[in-house]
Amino acid sequence: MRAYRLLKKLMPSSGGGDDFEKAKKSIRLARYGCANRPFYHIVVVLQRRDCKAHPIEQLGTYDPMENHNGEKLVSFNLERIKYWMAKKARLTNPVAELLGLSGFLPIHPHTYMTAWRNRQKNKTESEQSETVTN
Repeated sequence: MRAYRLLKKLMPSSGGGDDFEKAKKSIRLARYGCANRPFYHIVVVLQRRDCKAHPIEQLGTYDPMENHNGEKLVSFNLERIKYWMAKKARLTNPVAELLGLSGFLPIHPHTYMTAWRNRQKNKTESEQSETVTN
């Protein structure tokens, strides 16, 4: 009987999982890769677990380093993302931004703010370069 109670507290892959179904889940980025070459998996994990904890499911990948065409590569399994969102999994801000840029969700407000800051920075740099040339 004691072993059965212990087994129920474990993850579903080990035969248990009563508490697992009720636990809060989040869709977040899990960092992989080397020190100077990050690579992220978009995963579903239990919300209160460590970021290095074993994920429930991998939903996609994100490569933030630009390739030879100047592109940052992202892949999503949108069908599974819809499934987990229906199960009330919480999206973290970086994942919500990526889904907004892909057109799956509305664009995240942080994306608008980043674009505005970049425009302001370029504007001030161009004004400074014009004053230097004059």
